[in-house]
Amino acid sequence: MTVTLKDVATLAGVSVKTVSNVVNGYAFVKPENRRRVEEALAATGYRPNVGARNLRRGRTGFLALMVPELSIPYFGELAGLVITAAQKRGWSVLIEQTQGTRSRERETLSSLGPHLVDGALVHPEALEAADFPSPGEIPLVMLGEHAVDVPIDHVAIDNVLAAQTAVSHLASLGRTRIAAIGRNPARGTSSQRLAGYRAALSLAGLSYSDALVAPAEKWHRSVGAAAMRSLLALPSPPDAVFCFNDLLAIGALRAVAELGLRVPEDVAIVGFDNNEESAFSLPALTTIAPDKTALAEAAIDLVHRRITGDKTSPAQDIQTPFALEIRESTKGR
Repeated sequence: MTVTLKDVATLAGVSVKTVSNVVNGYAFVKPENRRRVEEALAATGYRPNVGARNLRRGRTGFLALMVPELSIPYFGELAGLVITAAQKRGWSVLIEQTQGTRSRERETLSSLGPHLVDGALVHPEALEAADFPSPGEIPLVMLGEHAVDVPIDHVAIDNVLAAQTAVSHLASLGRTRIAAIGRNPARGTSSQRLAGYRAALSLAGLSYSDALVAPAEKWHRSVGAAAMRSLLALPSPPDAVFCFNDLLAIGALRAVAELGLRVPEDVAIVGFDNNEESAFSLPALTTIAPDKTALAEAAIDLVHRRITGDKTSPAQDIQTPFALEIRESTKGR
């Protein structure tokens, strides 16, 4: 038989209202009453009807998460953390991948509405300002580094500073021909990481050379390996490489090994994202480690605030922390 709030209240010896307050997480419940209700909930196995509760509140109980590629570990890890943070607020998460194309990102955004989700977290690569819905249509939070001037909440790390930190680390090791892998004018993330790369070279008194910046249409392992082979075939090959994500760096590590060179003795390599794979590569990869948990929780907090009534305050731009995780690919064993 279905257990009701009244059943729980009778067993706990309190009012139905008190049980409802405990189930809904309200703070103003006497500790003794809370204890009795929690014991009664456990004893009866009561489970709230989330669907009915959401209907009463005028909500769907779902959030949307739009990411470019789940096959890239960063986005898979981020999606898991968003799901965990959303569950704490009582939401389930619907995930859509767009391959980072403007057409697919626009199509996904236009399909979202209050009939489907309560709000959305979007990690765009190609959207332009005109592609976003009018303010107030649906609560949105933008994730990541894509630079577009729209008045919506935004959560990201400082990508320029993070890239600068990675390249400055290579320069501090005495490397003077520092290459980069990942340039892609269609990706906002790429332009910011390239800006950080150039800033670090300038600070170190090193000259910038287009020949040392390898393009990458996709930020995958095979692309990183191919780019690394091309760089090492130059008349004056690099002695260090900054890769715009960890998958590119893993591919670069493979190419260096295939050519009989050593990391970091011949070529030092730094990645970006601190995917789990980076700690288990051989050698282990030095990488920029964004605080992905902080990013996910900040995004859920922002969308929760908008959904629960704060629809008029100015959009927030939150920068979450990052760190340089120094491992064998730059410091050796």
